[in-house]
Amino acid sequence: MTREPRGAVERMEDHQVAIYLGAMALGGVLGGAAPAVGPGLEHAINPVLGALLFVTFLQVPAADLLRSLRDGRFLAAALTVNFVVVPLVVAALFAFLPADQAVRTGVLLVLLCPCVDYVIVFSGLAGGDSRRLLAATPLLLIAQMLLLPGFLYLFMGPGLGEVVEAGPFLEAFLFLIVVPLALAWTLQAWAARRPAGARVSGAATATMVPLMAATLITVVASQVPRLGGRLGDVAAVIPCYAGFLLVMAFAGRAVARLFRLDTAAARAVVFTGATRNSLVVLPLALALPDELAVAAVVVVTQTLVEVIGMVACVHLVPRLVPDRTPG
Repeated sequence: MTREPRGAVERMEDHQVAIYLGAMALGGVLGGAAPAVGPGLEHAINPVLGALLFVTFLQVPAADLLRSLRDGRFLAAALTVNFVVVPLVVAALFAFLPADQAVRTGVLLVLLCPCVDYVIVFSGLAGGDSRRLLAATPLLLIAQMLLLPGFLYLFMGPGLGEVVEAGPFLEAFLFLIVVPLALAWTLQAWAARRPAGARVSGAATATMVPLMAATLITVVASQVPRLGGRLGDVAAVIPCYAGFLLVMAFAGRAVARLFRLDTAAARAVVFTGATRNSLVVLPLALALPDELAVAAVVVVTQTLVEVIGMVACVHLVPRLVPDRTPG
């Protein structure tokens, strides 16, 4: 029996991990070879991120989001691992960070916010319940935007409030959450009623992998020129990021067991606890004053560590959370 040839979209999905790694490498080369492009690319970050999140939300039917609100155990586990366990782990790691305020601010911004984009891809590759995780995505986004200012205050004290303004947080919430989500649900409603809408929705969904690759190229290339003489400070956070990944893999498994989740849901909880929202919080880091400019590079460094770590997690998480279905 011959198999039908796979289309370009399917082939990209089959090789998306390699595409993402290649995109980051290309971004690094571009940023190093042509540092003058950095400032221009920074202006492209929000548009490509908004497009990426629009396509992500397009895969979350409004009915699924409402059902996710009733999926009590999974939702409670995801919220617990991200907004109770993660801050405790970050507090333990905080003492090992460089004393530089910009570096610490960057680490806090990225580690305190759960991922809402490629976590779904990697979770699915490891046998996690990507559908439930996808449906919980808008709720995780809203929760992190509401809680992040309070977390920053707890870790950095009132002094940080004098340099971190509320405007970028509100702008990110509006343009990276509210607008993409509203547009996605509008297109879903059109697709449900008209064949033309269904075609547009299908075409938009097919752009997921290219948009993620474009986002990674844009983000990395725009931030490499910012390194300057701060390479040592940035490199010092790499062990922290690697340690966070390792600790959260086991912490996620413990939370999943506490809530008695099935195997697929448990793996999804491990991934949501371990992966962070570097791409969405980057605009917040870029809006910081000049004296904290290196925070953006610290955020992007987490992406580089994490994507490599996710490749390992795809193979290791199924062993950490084995299938308990009787053979």
